[in-house]
Formats: sequence, structure tokens, C-alpha cells
Amino acid sequence: MNRPERSFATDEIRLERRLPTYWRVTFDMPPVNIFGPRHLPLLSDIVTAIETDPQVKVVVFDSAVEGFFITHYNFLAPLEESLAVPPGRTGLQSLPDTLVRLSRAPVVSIASIRGRATGVGSELALASDMRFASREKAILSQWEVGAGLVPGGGPMARLPRLMGRGRALEVLLSADDVHGDLAERYGYVNRSLPDAELDGFVEALAMRIATFDKDAIAETKRLVDIASLPPDVEIKPEWDAFLAALARPAAQSRIKALMARGFHRPGDVENRLGFHVGQLGE
Repeated sequence: MNRPERSFATDEIRLERRLPTYWRVTFDMPPVNIFGPRHLPLLSDIVTAIETDPQVKVVVFDSAVEGFFITHYNFLAPLEESLAVPPGRTGLQSLPDTLVRLSRAPVVSIASIRGRATGVGSELALASDMRFASREKAILSQWEVGAGLVPGGGPMARLPRLMGRGRALEVLLSADDVHGDLAERYGYVNRSLPDAELDGFVEALAMRIATFDKDAIAETKRLVDIASLPPDVEIKPEWDAFLAALARPAAQSRIKALMARGFHRPGDVENRLGFHVGQLGE
């Protein structure tokens, strides 16, 4: 394995330049990789670097926290912190802006999913060009409807294009966990692989793409984007709907009930969130 040429890090989201042409972004937000408003500018800065670097051709997103890719948004952070983050260059709010820009960047993005990709984690994976999952350890979900919320990072626009309307509605409205093999069958991920093979497969694919011509990669991706990516007008309402739902009494009551069960802490609720949102009742 080639040693990284150069890298820089924040405490919680690290960008490692393994080669000038191949980067890794690693999420390290223990204990359960919860993503909050303070992470929005960090992720946006990384996507700006991906967009503007003249050499990078492929970037892999992974996690350093056992059992978690990225879970959900930080519901303990004051709402004002999220509202204070300005819109991005697309005019969308920060999270959807960053994810839209990642999808359109002239660089191949790959999500390597070992553990939970729940809420924001699922939305980042969906915004990536390819998704590969550990058969034994990957769990994807859009859990929000079970807590009285509306997902905010683009899954309503992206999931039907990947798996069709019926399966997208099943994922969104059941708010349940989708394990690696089913995620592959539904088209949620490209492939699920035995956990012992995931890292080697993703590394080999990334290194292969990193040897190809950047202009050919960028132009091919641009043309696929025309045929497959949702327009911004479909993405914009989702974040607004998420914030509006967050203020509703039904959502506040359900989130409070989840907190009482152990939400936001290591343990069974974070490990089996799909099960627990199904136990909240009316």
C-alpha cells in the first residue's frame, strides 16, 4: 500500500490524501458518529476541496467508529445552531447544498459502509456515486418518519431513482433498518460484500479509477448526472420540511420518548433504531 502523500485532519472528519489522485474522508465522531451543525462547514470545506483540486479523481468515505458509518442529526444541538449556518453556493441550505455538490463534483465518490448509515449517513451515501456495504455489519435506514419527522437531506428525490417508487416508499415510510443483503437487492447499495472483503474491494476499485484520465471520468460522470440526478428544485423542500417537522408537537414527543429509551447514547436504541421507532405508538 502506498503511504499517504500528505494529509490534514480535524478532530472528527479527516481528509487523507493517499495519493494526489485518491483521497479518503473518515468520520470519527465517537461514540456513535452523530452528525451535527458544527460538522456542516467541515464537510462543506472538504467537498469544496474535492470540487476544486485539479488532480483528485476518486474519494472514499468511511468511518473509524466501530458499528457506525454516520447515524442521524444531532437533536441535542439547539435549533438556532442549524438555522445560523448560511446557505451554500447552490442556494440550498448547508447539508443539501454539500450533498448536491458532492454528487455533481467531477470526481468519483464512493461510500464504504460498515455499520449504521442512518439518516444523514444514508443521505451522504445516496449522494455518493457508488455505495458498497459490509454484508454482516452494514445497516441503512431513513428512520425519520417513525419519529414524526421528514427526512431532510434528499432521500425522497434520490431513492425512487435508485430503487423505484414502491421500494423507496417502503424504506421511507417503514422507517426500518435495511441490512446489507436487502440493501443490495433493493438497489440501495451497489453491492454488499463479506465484511472481510469490503476494504480490499473498495481500495482496489478506488486505485483502479485513480489511474484513469480525469477528463474522461469527469465527462462520463457529467453525462450520467444529466440522466440520473434530481434537480435542485426537488431537493430544496426536504430540508425545509425537516425543520418544520422538528418543531411539531408529535415529533417533539416522539424524540423525547426516544431520548428516555437511550437515544443519542451508546446502547440498544442506537444499535436498533428501526426497532425502537416502531415501538413509540401514537
